[in-house]
Amino acid sequence: MKTALEWKQYYSSPEFRNNYIYEGNDLGVSCSEEGTSFKLWSPSAESVTLNLYHEGSGDNLIRRIPMTPEQSGVWSWQTGEELHGIYYDFTLQIEEEEIRSADPYAKACGLNGHRSMAVNLKKTDPDGWDEDRAPEEGAERIIYELHVKEFSWDRSGGFPEKYRGKYMAFTCEDTTLDNDGVHPTGIPYLKELGVTHIQIMPSYDYGSVNEAGADSEFNWGYDPVNYNVPEGSYSTDPAHGEVRIREMKEMIRSLHSQGFGVIMDVVYNHTYSLDSWFQRTAPWYFYRVFDDGRISNGSACGNDVATEREMCTRYILESVLYWTEEYHIDGFRFDLMGLLDVDLMNRIRKELDERYGRGVKLIFGEPWAADETAMENGAVQALKKNMGLLDENVGMFCDNTRDSIKGSALKLKLSGFVNGAEGMENDIIESVGAWCLDYEEDGKYEKFHPKAPSQIISYVSAHDNQTLWDKLDMTVPAADKMRLNRMAAAIYMSCQGMLFFLSGEEFARTKDGEDNSFRSPISLNRLDWRQAWAERELVDYYRGLIALRKQLPGLCDKSAKACERIYSVRKEKGIVQFRVHNQSAEITSRWKELMVIYNSTKEEWACPSGDEEAWEILADGSDSWLWQKNCPAGNPVKVPGQSVLILGMAEEAGETA
Repeated sequence: MKTALEWKQYYSSPEFRNNYIYEGNDLGVSCSEEGTSFKLWSPSAESVTLNLYHEGSGDNLIRRIPMTPEQSGVWSWQTGEELHGIYYDFTLQIEEEEIRSADPYAKACGLNGHRSMAVNLKKTDPDGWDEDRAPEEGAERIIYELHVKEFSWDRSGGFPEKYRGKYMAFTCEDTTLDNDGVHPTGIPYLKELGVTHIQIMPSYDYGSVNEAGADSEFNWGYDPVNYNVPEGSYSTDPAHGEVRIREMKEMIRSLHSQGFGVIMDVVYNHTYSLDSWFQRTAPWYFYRVFDDGRISNGSACGNDVATEREMCTRYILESVLYWTEEYHIDGFRFDLMGLLDVDLMNRIRKELDERYGRGVKLIFGEPWAADETAMENGAVQALKKNMGLLDENVGMFCDNTRDSIKGSALKLKLSGFVNGAEGMENDIIESVGAWCLDYEEDGKYEKFHPKAPSQIISYVSAHDNQTLWDKLDMTVPAADKMRLNRMAAAIYMSCQGMLFFLSGEEFARTKDGEDNSFRSPISLNRLDWRQAWAERELVDYYRGLIALRKQLPGLCDKSAKACERIYSVRKEKGIVQFRVHNQSAEITSRWKELMVIYNSTKEEWACPSGDEEAWEILADGSDSWLWQKNCPAGNPVKVPGQSVLILGMAEEAGETA
């Protein structure tokens, strides 16, 4: 068989590109009461045989069927029978080698994804699915990152035993701590917390967990096998392909009914291994190779998907559209988006906007790659430095904001503004304005240029790297950790941009310092619901910040002119102070102006508020619910050490001054 480089040269030839790019959107299986159609794109195959089975594993072959070659490298077979629930794979002859492969375009599969399954998708819809809708958008989107198994694994969460670690745990609407009937966990806890969107970590079919193994097996899931099929280990019956589909839909329907949007974490930059269905059906077409024959590994996972090639671009675009249409997904978080190309990301944005409305579906990702990648044909990577080439509604995780607030995620002992680093004031005010302001010191770091706060995810913790609590544990005395956790939260929740945080950050979640727990035991990764109630004061502080944020249009504004709302910036050593124009025609707020002060020093700091201005305290370093309590700020305004003060001036106060 050809080498990887020889395949690359073949796919780059005019002969291939003129004859083998398929324009249809019907690859895979179409199954209904009227019949079933199988189509596979394998342009280099000399023959393809369709193998049908009764089950997803074992020796239960029904029949072998030669497929018919069509134009553009497609092989097909149709029948008038509805083959719902029949499993299948292919036998291909490519350069005199016989290869067995499942279907890269499959929408259902058997145990561990080794065989694909024909599915009439209408038969997988739960009751009420046709009426399922995402909740109406509010003033702000606040994203909470969850892993399906982590969410409900802990026994103290009160979930039914059969649903622990499963999609169906998200359908439980009345769980309480140890079933005490008093302290909410699960869905009711999330409703109290006030987040608006649940970001589910990878839930397509992935390869790093044995679906027939112990329920305690754990992995984050950044290991795609079948991109368009739900992961089976989260279902109650992974051996029957329709069950995982129905139960994932049940999860999404339940989350929608409880007021949450659902974001899917997707990994189109690499596959679980090079021995994938892509590779078996179209050798080396879907992967990048350097001109010297080296296999591209910008993902640090052994391969890079060639997103810039026409059929790969179509595959990813159609996959995203499939999840929105069939599963009602409300947004996508792209893993290592820096390995995807700018044109693809903009095309996804355009297609979603045309179907659902401008910016309705969320699109954001990691604006980096792990290493160099062999991107072809002048394609440009969707990296942070290329942010200006992306649509303003393609967002990026802002590591500058993260590291400015709490210190480097990669240099574990390096602090940020809250935990004692000096000279961070410019970075902090840039974070406030979603890096659309201009307070950079020349040469301090590589400047990037967001078009608007809509391109910035403001955060301090995610599944990668240490939790916020563990980072603080490494950089400050134990007595300071809780105070600085509140301070970090108050800073990023008073920054423009879209807010995001890791599940459990709000109750001082720890992974015992582990920075990469992707395959650590579930006992380390699970959400500890007892801790959520032991740290209720911290949870309530987050709840108050979230509730307040939704009333502050000056910070929720995602438009290109949002940074113009920020004025009267003052910086001293360890101090950042600014004001915000808070008026909005779309969002009613009690306060026409905001004043925010961050004090990272250990001493109280005082500043005159102006005799003519009547400021009230909305939140301080210990109470984020002061906006409910009518607390005058006084003159001068005093900010305790290592804390944040958020002040508001009411409409009537300004009018009578």
